[in-house]
Amino acid sequence: MSQNATAMPRKMKAAPVSSNQDHSVHQVTPYQVICVIILVVLALLFTFPLYWIITGSFKGPQAVNAKVPVWFPLEPTLVNYQKLFEKPALLWMYNTVFMCVAAMALTCIAAAMGGYALAKKRFTGRAFIFTLFVCAMALPKQVILIPLLKEMAFLGIHNTLWAVILPTVGWPFGVFLMKQFSENIPGELLEAARIDGAGEARTFTQIVLPLIKPGIGALAIFTFITAWNDYFLQLIMLNDTNVLTISLGIAKLQAELSTDYGLIMAGASLGSIPIILIFLMFQKFFTRGITMGAVKG
Repeated sequence: MSQNATAMPRKMKAAPVSSNQDHSVHQVTPYQVICVIILVVLALLFTFPLYWIITGSFKGPQAVNAKVPVWFPLEPTLVNYQKLFEKPALLWMYNTVFMCVAAMALTCIAAAMGGYALAKKRFTGRAFIFTLFVCAMALPKQVILIPLLKEMAFLGIHNTLWAVILPTVGWPFGVFLMKQFSENIPGELLEAARIDGAGEARTFTQIVLPLIKPGIGALAIFTFITAWNDYFLQLIMLNDTNVLTISLGIAKLQAELSTDYGLIMAGASLGSIPIILIFLMFQKFFTRGITMGAVKG
C-alpha cells in the first residue's frame, strides 16, 4: 500500500501542464497592423491611376472635363469606346498582342536553350560568351539603335512587326536569368538521361524544361511587359497606320484629338487588359521566379 501511495503522486507530478503559448502565437502585434495599413495605402495609391483611367473611359465630355473631379461616372456611357472602335483600334490591339506573344515565345525558347548551354555544357569560350551577355545587359538600347535600324532595313523587314519582335528575342537578361535557373539542375540527372540513350533534344524537352518552368514563367512576364512598353523601338520601326501598336495608336489619337480625354482613356483602358491578364496567368511562376535561381551567385 505504501508503494502504491508513493507512486500515485509521482504520476500526478509527471502529468503535462497546459500553457498559453499556442494562444500567444496567433496574437496580432502593432507592427503587423502598421505594415498592413501601409501596404493598403500604397496599393490604393498605385491602383488609383488605373481606376481613374477605367472610370474616365465611361464618362461623357462634361464629366471628363469638369473642374471638380467626378470620382465615379454617374451617367456611364460607351460613346468613347464607340469612337475608339471607329478607329483601327482592334487592328492596333491585334498587332500589339501578336508582337508581344511572338516575342515572348521566341525569347523564352532562345533564352532557355542558351542559358542551359552556358550552365551545363563545357566548351571553349563559355565564360567569355557569358561575360559578353552580362556586359550587354548594361548597354542601353539607344546606343545600338542606328545599327539595328540599318540591319532591319537590310533584311527588308523595316516597318513590319518583325522589326520589333526580332531585336527582343536576343534579350541578354533572358539568357542570364535562364542560366541561373539551369545551374540548379542536378548533373546526375542529365548523366542518367544520357546513359538511358536520351539525345540532347529529348533531354532538354523532357528533363530540363520542366525543371526551369518557374524561370520561364517569370521570363515570359518580363518579356511580354518589356515588348508591350517598348514605345521607343516601336516608334522608330513602325510608321504605317496598319502596323501600329496600341501604344502608338493612343499617342496618335492624343496628337490628333488632344482634348478628347475620354477617347484617350478608352484606348488606355483597352491597352491595359492584356497586361493584367498575362500577369494573372503567370503570377505564381513570376513569384517563384523572383525567389529562385535568379538570386544564385
